[in-house]
Amino acid sequence: MEGDRIMKKQRVVMLGSGNVATNFALALKDKYQIVQIYSRSLSNAQILAEKVGCEAIDDLKMVVRDAHVYIIAVNDDAIASIIDNTHCNNALWLHTSGSTPIDVFEGKRAHYGVCWPVQSLSKNNIVEMDDVHLFIEGNTDEATHKLEKFASAISHNVHQASSHDRLLLHVASVFACNFANHMFTLSSEVLSEAGLPFDAMLPLIKTTIEKLNHMTPQESQTGPAARGDIKIIEKHLSSLNGDKREIYKLLSDSIMRAKGF
Repeated sequence: MEGDRIMKKQRVVMLGSGNVATNFALALKDKYQIVQIYSRSLSNAQILAEKVGCEAIDDLKMVVRDAHVYIIAVNDDAIASIIDNTHCNNALWLHTSGSTPIDVFEGKRAHYGVCWPVQSLSKNNIVEMDDVHLFIEGNTDEATHKLEKFASAISHNVHQASSHDRLLLHVASVFACNFANHMFTLSSEVLSEAGLPFDAMLPLIKTTIEKLNHMTPQESQTGPAARGDIKIIEKHLSSLNGDKREIYKLLSDSIMRAKGF
């Protein structure tokens, strides 16, 4: 199809070779022409470059000047340095951070934006990006239009969001993913100390997540705090110490307040 042929001619440089860069590059490789993968570690760049069939580089001075899109997919603290140490051209430049505002590019690039995926991405667990929600922001109407076309090549779920809204989305993601996973870690430690298997929790975790397909988190909340069962909560607290005890009490108090106890 004509649209596909045009899209394949778009040249992309990936500045980064980590979790986000890997998932983005693999999602793009059949739709855009990825010409370079940059990493401070040449071996890391080579691993990803081999997967998408392009050049690996470890020197920002080697970044080509004629690509259409430059994707900065590195740690937040390194974004500004990448911008400052690469050439300026009229291509679309974007970063993939949830918390770094768009104005990190201001005065340094003409066309720029953000394309942030709400997903936990890993090199070792490649995600099908089609259904991942991508939140974009462009500095001009033209940049936003280009970003929409770019993001739509990766996912069916593309939304516009300001830097402020993206920060809030990132905070919400930390609660929903990072903090939830730490709860799994604490659960595993409680069980391990008693010689019990964490596998026993997996059906419970699966059911808890599946309920969110047809219930709000507030509606699906269960447990002693949701019932206001102080006696059970105190019994549980007596079996815990240190951080686990403090976290259990803090979360139980929050749930009870939310339930009106």
